[in-house]
Amino acid sequence: MKQYKVGVIGGTGMVGQRFVTLMAGHPWFQLTAIAASSRSAGKTYEQAVGSRWALETPMPQEAKDLVVLDAERDVDQIAATVDFVFSAVDMKKEEIMALEERYAKAECPVVSNNSAHRWTPDVPMVIPEVNPEHIRVIEDQRRRLGTKRGFIAVKSNCSIQSYVPALSPLREFGIEKILVCTYQAISGAGKTFETWPEMVDNLIPYIGGEEEKSEKEPLKVWGKVEGGVIVNADAPAITAQCLRVPVSNGHMAAAFVTFRNKPTMEEMKQRWAEYRGLPQQLGLPTAPKQFLHYFEEPDRPQTKLDRELEGGMAVSIGRLRPDTQYDYKFVSLSHNTLRGAAGGAVLLAELLCAEGYMDRK
Repeated sequence: MKQYKVGVIGGTGMVGQRFVTLMAGHPWFQLTAIAASSRSAGKTYEQAVGSRWALETPMPQEAKDLVVLDAERDVDQIAATVDFVFSAVDMKKEEIMALEERYAKAECPVVSNNSAHRWTPDVPMVIPEVNPEHIRVIEDQRRRLGTKRGFIAVKSNCSIQSYVPALSPLREFGIEKILVCTYQAISGAGKTFETWPEMVDNLIPYIGGEEEKSEKEPLKVWGKVEGGVIVNADAPAITAQCLRVPVSNGHMAAAFVTFRNKPTMEEMKQRWAEYRGLPQQLGLPTAPKQFLHYFEEPDRPQTKLDRELEGGMAVSIGRLRPDTQYDYKFVSLSHNTLRGAAGGAVLLAELLCAEGYMDRK
């Protein structure tokens, strides 16, 4: 595979920092540009981040001396320097939409962690093992934008990646109803316990906008490309409740599910064990070898023990059992800033590279 020059816009925030660390030693991607707000522009990356480095992983040496560019003012310069950008900017939704389109129209593909374009009908929202075929809509998006190379692709909300991967291999049984409660780490809010001490020994039963995303985004992921747009699936019915819990990293979900054609528990476990997606078939660098791991132990998965499974890119499942109101219930876990955020976007970028969407025309 050829080498790609990569930019990170919004590189000083927590997700941007994670993108920067994931570029260190990546076999296909070379970090070439970092951009942020005008406050950080002109400083080295090390100076711009300063004491706000939020990860346990040290800042990569090759990133420290990169001079931070202005994500809004320097669009043309960045687009001329890199093959594509990761977007993790912290702005208002309308501003993010406009900025990402500016990069796309400057013939710079955008792989975004942001939610702004998730509901743009011709923007694919992809969990690479679940709906890789959605990237085909990019050609229709390019026609709308008037671009040859430029486009926008997004990853889904971090919380749905704790349970949608577990449910996807079971769709052949006709999923009718889902109830899900998610227990979400503070890093999902871009926080640590040092910056959010109020979360120590605390639980907040509200995360703004999260329940709507959890109920609606799976229907786009499970939808289909039709007429140049992605048409949402019309089932199953999903209801969600999302809570912020005192955990540094890792989103846990408790899922309850009813099927039209009820499988046995052994059939469900078999589907999970055998599930392989396109990233596994292609051997993409960031793809976990085994996407879904089922634990027979009654007290697993546990956030602290299992969130880093396969570099934080695998999904852990456990406690499958019958339910009195639904057919079955289970719990599942994903690392929210790796599989759920920057890592999932890097895997999506690898898929787009492997399928030729990042190539220069």
